[in-house]
Parts: sequence; C-alpha cells; structure tokens
Amino acid sequence: MDKQPTDGILEEFRIEFLKCWNRLPNKAFFFVLFGAWLLLFQILGNSTFGYVRTPSLLAWLYNAYNPPVEVADIDDSFGAVVPFVVLGLFWWKREKLLALDIKTWWPSLLFIALGLVVHALGYVIQQPKVSVVGLFIGIYGLMGLAWGPAFLRESFFPFCLFVFAVPLGSQAQPITFRLRVLVCQLSEWVCHYALAIDVIRNGTALKDPTDHYQYEVAAACSGIRSLTSISLMAIVYSLVAFRPWWKRVVMIASAVPLAIVGNLLRMLTIVIAAEFGGQEMGNKVHESTVLGIIPYIPAILGLFTLGHFLEGKEKKRNNLERPKSESKREDQTAATVALPKEAQI
Repeated sequence: MDKQPTDGILEEFRIEFLKCWNRLPNKAFFFVLFGAWLLLFQILGNSTFGYVRTPSLLAWLYNAYNPPVEVADIDDSFGAVVPFVVLGLFWWKREKLLALDIKTWWPSLLFIALGLVVHALGYVIQQPKVSVVGLFIGIYGLMGLAWGPAFLRESFFPFCLFVFAVPLGSQAQPITFRLRVLVCQLSEWVCHYALAIDVIRNGTALKDPTDHYQYEVAAACSGIRSLTSISLMAIVYSLVAFRPWWKRVVMIASAVPLAIVGNLLRMLTIVIAAEFGGQEMGNKVHESTVLGIIPYIPAILGLFTLGHFLEGKEKKRNNLERPKSESKREDQTAATVALPKEAQI
C-alpha cells in the first residue's frame, strides 16, 4: 500500500516527461552533437596524468568530486550535485522553454568555438579545470545551435549555476584559510565572553590552556562546503521567488553570514563537548554524521525565514499599492450603484 502514492507520482512524471519530450524539436540533432562533444572530452580531455591516469576529462571530474581519502580535497564534492539542480530548474521552466520560438541558430557556433578555444588553452597549460569551463561553454552553445537565441536567454540562469561544478582544488585555499581563521577567532570570542570557557587560539588551532584538548581547523572544516551549498540555495531561491533585484541581492548576500554562523555553532559544540569529556568526546562530536549537519540547520532556517519576510513585505505592498485605474473603476462602480435606477445609464 505504501508504494501506491509513489507509483502514482512516478507515473504522472513519466506522462509529463513524454509529453514534453514529444514537443521538443531537434532532439536528435542536439543529442548527436552533445554525444560527439562529450566524446571529444573523453578522448582528448585531460593532459595531466596525476592522481587520475586517464585522458578523459569526465574521469578527472569524477575523481575531483570523489577523491581518494589520502589525497582528498573534499571541498569539491558538492560539484556532483550541481547537474541535478540545473536539470531540476530546466524541468521547472519546461513550459516556458517549450513555448519559445525554437529554431536552429547557426551563430551559436561562436559559443562552441569559444568552448574549444578555452579547452585547448586548458589542455596546453595542463589545467583541467579550465577545460571544464570550456566543456560547459560548448554545451551551452549546442543548446543555442539546436533551439535558438530565445532558448539561450531563458536557460542562462539555470545553466550559469554550472560555475559551482568547476573544481577549485588548491585555488580555494585563500578562501578556506580566511574562513578557518575567522571561525577560530569567533569561537575564541564566544567561548571567552559568552560561555566562560578558557581557550587559546593559535592561528587556526584552538586548545585548552592545560592541554586537555586541542583542535586544528582543517581546510575541510573551514565551512567552504556549507558556504557553497547555501550560496547555491540562496541564488536559486532568490531568482525563483523574487523579481526586484535588491531582494535577490539581499538573499544571495545572506548566504555568507548564515554559513559562518552555522560553522561557528559546529565548532562550539566540539569545544563544549571537549570541555566536559576531553579530547575523545570532542572527537566523537567532530566525527558524528548527525552533528555534521549542524552548520546547515541555522543557515537553511535563516534563509527561508528571510525569504518569508521578504515575500510578506512584497504581498503587503502589493495590497496597499493598487493601481490608480483600478481604484478609479471601483469608485465609478460604487457611484453608479448609488444612483437611482432611472438615473443609471
């Protein structure tokens, strides 16, 4: 019995998908070119044989998102989620996209040429992440070639989110280091002035004065993952829910302080646990999968609370600021109703 609602939803999705699929023109044209484009990056995509001894840029990407533990830079793992977010937004906009003037648009070959140039540059200088940018530019060009400029304009917002799928690797260190220092500074301040816990900060490390415990905030614990995920969520939320540019800016800008607050709370739980149970108790909190979601809870709640507040302000303003023509029509109608029947025209 539990499977019936799920089966119904899947059946509805299948019917809707087939309906949209049948309405989409130039499918074979696009997917043949798309397959050839991916084949190029499979055969001649990666010129550096480091941890991944393969010429495939797709295999390099998979390794960047799922690195071996001993060389893990797990801050890039979030990139594997981005394609599903983009596809979900395309599905959300499907009716608007299918209603466009869809046609073959040859000037889009310029995007494909640009993607090839960027990939060639990345291949020559042995920077696969540059080639990843070329991969996405080329796919964007293929969409324009098959479905036209109007389709490109409407799909720009979902597609630009692929910037979150480009692995940064060591290039993220200037950001992660500053986040590590910041969370340590904030943790030290809160411990001293709010929790009355005596801790000593040494760079990106926090320790008890009696060496009862000590923790080094590593790059993976800097909060870059929560910052990336909350930023992506804020961008999607703001562009889907709001039209005024300032509301979008407020939503996107809020991702930074919300992510920092979330990571601060996680660090404080580790310090508090270590204060009562020593290094071992702090390690258990640090390694707990359940407690690992702490940075996301205040950030997500704060993001949706802010969005709800901005939506409420917008609805209130819309109710108060009715168009003058509408008010005038209502006044005329009221005056007509108030006249005697023989005086009404």
